Amino acid sequence: MKSLRLSLQTKILVLVLSLVLFIIILLTASFTYLEAKEIEKQKAQLALKISKTISFMPEVIEALQTKGSEGIIQPTAERIREEIGAEFIVVGNKEGIRYSHPVPERIGEKMVGEDNYRALVEEEYYTSRAVGSLGPSLRGKSPIFSENGQVIGIVSVGFLMKDIKEQIFHNVLRVSFKSLIVLLLAVAGSVMLSRNIRKDTMGLEPYQIATLHTEKDAILQSTREGLLSYDEAGRVTMMNQTAKKLLNISGGFRHLKIENLLPSSHLYQIFKTGKPQMDQELLLEDKTLIINRTPIFHKDQVKGVVASFRDKTEIEQMLHTISEVKSYSEDLRAQTHEFTNKLYVLSSLLQLGEYEEAVEMIQNETANVEVKNRILFNQIEDSKVQAILLGKIGKASEKKIGFEIDSNSSLQGLPSHINLTHLIVIIGNLVDNAFEAVANHDQHPQVTFFATDLGNDIIFEIHDNGAGIPEENKALLFNRGFTDKESLEPRGYGLANVKAAVNQLQGMVEFHSEIGTGTVFTVYLPKTIIGGS
Repeated sequence: MKSLRLSLQTKILVLVLSLVLFIIILLTASFTYLEAKEIEKQKAQLALKISKTISFMPEVIEALQTKGSEGIIQPTAERIREEIGAEFIVVGNKEGIRYSHPVPERIGEKMVGEDNYRALVEEEYYTSRAVGSLGPSLRGKSPIFSENGQVIGIVSVGFLMKDIKEQIFHNVLRVSFKSLIVLLLAVAGSVMLSRNIRKDTMGLEPYQIATLHTEKDAILQSTREGLLSYDEAGRVTMMNQTAKKLLNISGGFRHLKIENLLPSSHLYQIFKTGKPQMDQELLLEDKTLIINRTPIFHKDQVKGVVASFRDKTEIEQMLHTISEVKSYSEDLRAQTHEFTNKLYVLSSLLQLGEYEEAVEMIQNETANVEVKNRILFNQIEDSKVQAILLGKIGKASEKKIGFEIDSNSSLQGLPSHINLTHLIVIIGNLVDNAFEAVANHDQHPQVTFFATDLGNDIIFEIHDNGAGIPEENKALLFNRGFTDKESLEPRGYGLANVKAAVNQLQGMVEFHSEIGTGTVFTVYLPKTIIGGS
């Protein structure tokens, strides 16, 4: 069963309303409690203050000491009661007999509440709660003293508890109304906030954004091209593993600046023009990158750039490897063609009855092949090297070039990190270059191949007796595109590819050449590489 997913707007609305409602209830409860305490305190202080004031009034003191003056105190007490809003003001004598009361019929009766002792006996001024003839009330009590300091009566000013509670209720109701307005504002604000967030997220819910992020990360990491993005300040905001590998970066990339990774004068131009830049070449230390830059628009403004790039060196190496494989195929074809020609000659000699010449030809070819095969198959055990050399033997035979495998060669199976592609590029290019070097030799064009795996390195050596390399060309020999041969086709990539392949295998290539004596190329490939098997 598919789980119910709440929208972002619903989540924000529920969260904000729950939080606001909790705060409102908490504040209202706190306010109610504090307000009740404060109102009761105010009423008690007012009652006590009024009772004190009345207890010191001369006419009240005189009336309590004069018989038949009960009618003097009642009007005064009622006038004051109406002015301050008290529920009752009762003045009594020392025995607690009333001289004033809101209900005139109760004048002359004994005061109710049983809370006069502290004023009449202990001569204290205080507040109390008691149930009187009008109901539960909050009272202020003050003793009345005569001129000689004797207690002659008591004043009791009271406010009914139901009136106090009603006042508290009205205050809480007023606060609750304001809280309701705050709650409505919170609802409106949360709706506006959620809509604004949805607008910023292009209407996508958080789980949809998480899905997109996961898919984007998977796409980035599975892309064979290097991908990175950067903002207007040049800060790198995204980079996949291929980009890290091409730019030799390990660890995080958030602190990196784009100009330190891809030095170019056009990095920020796209922010001004808003136009993509396609198929631009950028030369780094050891490779050439083909870079495409595409602007990222937000509200018709360029906020960032996505750069994709691939290694042109790898592309060129792949193309040249294909070319070398094709050349290897041509070498095998030449070998087949050469042996076919020899078979035709042998067949013709036999048909003409020239048996001695036929036998001599077979013996010469057999001796030559036996020597080469003995070295090739007995001393060089790696099948990949054997296959390449077989092709070159056929090609040399077709071109009438002497191609010898040094009898001191000794080579076992090569490590797994040296594959056929590496051997085709390295051995194939060096042998072909040697063939070209001796092609114009007038007498005995000769190329010698030597291989050994003694020690920690695998060594290949190719020697030719060509014209040699001029001194001014030696420093440029491994530069990509450099050649001293005239041709309509692009040249100058063979030795550059050899150098790149050797570097990839963490090896070394060197040469020695003298004018008129020929050239020797030596390649050293370690049997184990750092970071490899």
